Amino acid sequence: MPPSSSSSYSVSDLAIPHFTLKTTFIISYLAVALVAVAPLPSRSINITAVLSPFPDFSQFTALLAPISSDLAGRTSLSLLAVPNSRLSSAPHLSPSALPDVLRYHVLLQFLSLSDLHSLPPSGKLFTTLFQTTGRAPSNSGSLNLTRDPRNGIVTITSPYSPSSNATVLSLVKTLPYNVTVFSVDNLILPFGLDLMASETHPNLGLNITKALIDGKNFNVAASMLAASGVVEEFEADEGGAGITMFVPVDDAYADLPPAVSLQSLPADKKAVVLKFHVLHSYYPLGSLESVVNPLQPTLATEAMGAGSFTLNISRVNGSVAINTGIVQASVTQTVFDQNPVAIFGVSKVLLPREIFGKNPITTPKLGSTAPPPEDDALSPEGSPGAMDGQPSHLSSPPGFREDMQSNAAASGVRGSKFKSSIVVAVFVCCIGFCI
Repeated sequence: MPPSSSSSYSVSDLAIPHFTLKTTFIISYLAVALVAVAPLPSRSINITAVLSPFPDFSQFTALLAPISSDLAGRTSLSLLAVPNSRLSSAPHLSPSALPDVLRYHVLLQFLSLSDLHSLPPSGKLFTTLFQTTGRAPSNSGSLNLTRDPRNGIVTITSPYSPSSNATVLSLVKTLPYNVTVFSVDNLILPFGLDLMASETHPNLGLNITKALIDGKNFNVAASMLAASGVVEEFEADEGGAGITMFVPVDDAYADLPPAVSLQSLPADKKAVVLKFHVLHSYYPLGSLESVVNPLQPTLATEAMGAGSFTLNISRVNGSVAINTGIVQASVTQTVFDQNPVAIFGVSKVLLPREIFGKNPITTPKLGSTAPPPEDDALSPEGSPGAMDGQPSHLSSPPGFREDMQSNAAASGVRGSKFKSSIVVAVFVCCIGFCI
């Protein structure tokens, strides 16, 4: 006879639910473990790809090219984009001022449409990419965003120059929580920026080779520049955006390992290496010391393509450090500094990894009998197509791609073993706990 509703259940009656409970615990712990060891996706921003479906912003997208490397290094931002129809009425800007004006249109955080709707009438300050350059005094590199509660209009204003402002027209694109693009009706100009720098700072007529010879410690660099012919290109850039040169001292060439022979490079590769030592903007020492967003394109970047041949500039132990990925040099002296040209002496030759590979270069100490490291990746000879004929993309140095693949494979094996160990450990612990 079936038990009545008041009958009590026996231990055997509860066995199945208890087993189900244990199984649920185990599955839950395994799910948590798998999520914990799962790799996070990369969120590096390609702003050109984000804007490419919107032809009304094609001109603004093209203007962003000089700061593309700055944007690629970010994981979240809000871009204030000006449509083509509004750019036609924008003021004329010098080539040296334009990159910083564009940086002023990049807010360093993700803002949704609801974030704009919740802005207080008094406004809220947001940091821009321009603020990170060190060329914006005080908070002049920030923007104040306000929303009028009566009509919902969002206005963007320079806090030190209220006359320079723009109005948000619409939301163009959002990729939560990575990037947002808002359409604005006008370019916003930073306070105190010399918008006509190319006109107020004419070409100095500086003889760079003579300036280096007068510096007494740069004879090798002066000779290489004169022989290559690129010095004329550098001098032609003086009156535009200006230039910042990092020139190795004579001892830096003597310290190069035998595997690196700059003189034996083909003329086109040697020119790229020399251009790698030059930024296409004027940076006095104070600006270099305060750079927060350190990745800087060089003249070689312009020749070989965005994202390549960049220098990482930072402050290390009180000095300006310049890292190429395989060499770290420091600024040792100021050779010349008069707007728009700055020339600094550096302790090492800046070797681009695109030519000389990824392994750090070491030089034996004086008196050491140890042979120099034998690394094929350090030798530019035998690098098929590395930069011959100025290709549209860069080829990896010999062994570089294989090394990267083998390292990635090894890391993957180690990572898989590590993840498997974690899952097994959690599984065993769960079984023991539940039993």
